[in-house]
Amino acid sequence: QVQLVESGGGLVQAGGSLRLSCAASGRTFRDYAMGWFRQAPGKERDFVAAIRWIGDNTYYADSVKGRFTISRDNAKNTVYLQMNSLKPEDTAVYYCAADYWGSGSNRDSEYDYWGQGTQVTVSS
Repeated sequence: QVQLVESGGGLVQAGGSLRLSCAASGRTFRDYAMGWFRQAPGKERDFVAAIRWIGDNTYYADSVKGRFTISRDNAKNTVYLQMNSLKPEDTAVYYCAADYWGSGSNRDSEYDYWGQGTQVTVSS
């Protein structure tokens, strides 16, 4: 079992930055690929970014490529999502997810554990 707790969400103006954190506890953190997904009101949950356990392979949705950066610190059992140049369309609840021995998939069905989510609101 893995518990995931996101933090760092909030309200920011367009063009601003936020850094989300996801702290993991339970099983060995480095055994998991980690992903970030988001869900806007009335929409499906979408892939944002993922990182493999070793941290040298990262994957991004086209909509965030060049603006968001995913990283992980296995010593701290934490994955981060640095979000720059935020746009109003980035407004959503952001979820952290863990995929045991995963490859960094963009499919939410591949992930075994999920956090409770953190709200990000970008004002225009």
